[in-house]
Amino acid sequence: MKKKKHKPPILFILGPTGAGKSEFAVKLAKKIGGEIISCDSMQVYKRMPIMSQQPSFGLRKAIPHHLIGTLGPSQEWSAADFIREARKATEGILKRNHVPMVVGGTGLYARALIKGLFPAPPKDESLRKKLYAEAKRKGKKRLYERLLKIDPVYASKIHQNDLRRVVRALEVYEVTGTPISEQHRKTEGIEKKYETFVFILNRPRKDLYKRINERVEEMFSDGLVAEVKRLKKLKMSRTATAALGYKEIDGYLKGEYSPEAAKELLKKNTRHYAKRQLTWFRKEKGATYLYGKSDISHCKTRKRR
Repeated sequence: MKKKKHKPPILFILGPTGAGKSEFAVKLAKKIGGEIISCDSMQVYKRMPIMSQQPSFGLRKAIPHHLIGTLGPSQEWSAADFIREARKATEGILKRNHVPMVVGGTGLYARALIKGLFPAPPKDESLRKKLYAEAKRKGKKRLYERLLKIDPVYASKIHQNDLRRVVRALEVYEVTGTPISEQHRKTEGIEKKYETFVFILNRPRKDLYKRINERVEEMFSDGLVAEVKRLKKLKMSRTATAALGYKEIDGYLKGEYSPEAAKELLKKNTRHYAKRQLTWFRKEKGATYLYGKSDISHCKTRKRR
């Protein structure tokens, strides 16, 4: 009988914005000899540490972090890019005999890394422009309704206002003739090669929203408005401008509303984003939920089947 080959472990610490993932992950990494790979679609960007809420210098000094502040804001960043770089980082961490810890709130990236992401067809810029123009003329809902008919499985996994992913799904279908969900189903992720453990850090809703509101206050105190002013002088990618805070501050800078209104709008939009993240994470089968404080010793666990 063949001896079962041991698969190296990879930990995933996921959860909504404001849950305390960064602090929790660093404490855990110190205990188990871990290194952290950021699973956040915005923290990869340079020049926007406040808006992307990158871990503090102290946390990054305490434990090695990867995929933070490595990409210029004019460049696009996708799940496929994340998978490629996260795999490289994972291999390097294992060579150092440390434990890879994938930490963040971008659920799509985590799932794509674990389960796999199909080899995407080349971008069709003319078709993409046509779809964005249609969304502008007729509204985002019209495109989402079309996606529901073509690929209800994938449509159910994304928000109807997530125009970038709706357009990409329609584009893939037009180019390949196959729904994006079907192509995802046929791909292979790291779970074949590594032992994956998924933990989702959460807090009571009232506590989570309080932390989000306090974080937004800190972002303004730390210079969020000045950061966005600097970024507006650059050619920003569509991905980078999707960061929470950019559009809200841009509206204030254009004179559409007051700084206080911008602050309240950012608080509201961040709370809504956290709610969508939680909806996504509830679908993660086999994940262990950690409730309570970011201190490891005070977390209660519950397995989601």
